Amino acid sequence: MANTTDLDLELDGRRRVLDAWVTTRRRIAALEAEAAELLTEQIDLHDAEVTASPFHREAIYRSMIAEFSAAGHVSKGSVEFAFADAQALHTSLPAVRAAFSKGAVSAGHVREIARASAIVAEAVRNKKVDAAVMSLFETAVLVVAEQDTAARTKAHARQVAAALVGETVVQRHRRAAEERCVTVKSLDDGLALLTAVLPEWIATAISDRLNRMTREVVRARSDRDIVPLPWWFDEVDGIRPEDLSLDDPAFDLLDDGVIPSTRGDTFATDPEVEHFPTDTRTWAQTEADLFTDLLLTADPSVANGDGLDGIQARIQVTVAATTLAGADDKIAELDGHGPLHPDIARDLAGRNTGWSRLFLDPTGMVVETDTYTPTEGMRRFLRARDQHCRFPGCRMPVHRCEIDHNHDHAKGGKTRIDNLGHFCRGHHTLKHPDMPDPHRWTAQQEKDGSVTWHSPLGRDYVDPPPRRVMFV
Repeated sequence: MANTTDLDLELDGRRRVLDAWVTTRRRIAALEAEAAELLTEQIDLHDAEVTASPFHREAIYRSMIAEFSAAGHVSKGSVEFAFADAQALHTSLPAVRAAFSKGAVSAGHVREIARASAIVAEAVRNKKVDAAVMSLFETAVLVVAEQDTAARTKAHARQVAAALVGETVVQRHRRAAEERCVTVKSLDDGLALLTAVLPEWIATAISDRLNRMTREVVRARSDRDIVPLPWWFDEVDGIRPEDLSLDDPAFDLLDDGVIPSTRGDTFATDPEVEHFPTDTRTWAQTEADLFTDLLLTADPSVANGDGLDGIQARIQVTVAATTLAGADDKIAELDGHGPLHPDIARDLAGRNTGWSRLFLDPTGMVVETDTYTPTEGMRRFLRARDQHCRFPGCRMPVHRCEIDHNHDHAKGGKTRIDNLGHFCRGHHTLKHPDMPDPHRWTAQQEKDGSVTWHSPLGRDYVDPPPRRVMFV
């Protein structure tokens, strides 16, 4: 019998801890499911009390929420969400309820599925779709939920709900857009909370523009490649600060890091401007200042156009050709977020010259684009296919990722679609040769576009390519 090496013992220990952690997580999910069942019982008690005293409905509800909030040391809003999730599981989502009780999905998954199921449930109640549609929704969503994160499940569930309900989503988006508003709430120490409720595509574009402008400001105030970081900053999503360059897309991750200037003349080397004070604002402070400047200095007018005219952000939208041509109003998709009103998709298409048709196979997979050049065409295809980093659970968007040869080019890997994928820098470095052997990962792309990651502990983790909802 061969002697057990120290490395084998170390790997066995790491495997044991990981297996125990996964098992414990499933047990926690099963216990969360039991807690949801208890909330369902409480809902029945609540309904019975309301039936006996209908004039005190509001008081009965408020008292119930307050009781559970105080007993569980949980906020009022969290308790209300928990009751809503329990009710959805009990009345509309039997398959999700069963998966939850087995620990196959977490409370986070359930919350996202319950939210997305609301529009399907409403359509069923109003007899706009058949009751069997909810079962289809559950089946399609659980395929992803049992294998992926709650965040990815959220986007997928919203896409599935939009595809199944169809016109109802268009009407909901139109009605919701009427609720856009801006509110101000005073805080302590002379601060205030400015809240804007906007259509998702506008909010996403605003956030992206502020992010890019902040990067330019920070770049302008330093002539060094390596960014000095505060003492408390260790790592963001697996990215080491000493590896982070101002030119690196992953630089966007530093939302709160203090990035001091490396010289006295912050914005230029011209001696005439050396009297400018050193800019020591954090990333968040710089972004807030830019937000203020843009709002207070912009002059709303017909000449400046509307929100669509001002869009310069990087967004990717998928829309059926028939919808684009105006033949129907099928829901479009704002990639990575969910449904997009078809009118907005058409307006965006008319203002942009960089759109590409995507050809889908019967399963909803992107198989080609209508334009192809040896380099940019392949990149365009990969961006459309991947949407985000292809490490399981990672949602870093493709414009912040690197294209990787899954089978190393130096070892004979070819530059082909079936050997290329987007990895964020943190996950890309997991398979670099400079990683110690006991900690190095490998990635292999399968025929269906899935990427199988092989961990140092001998486990395989599969990340399927994001599916696109078929509009049929």
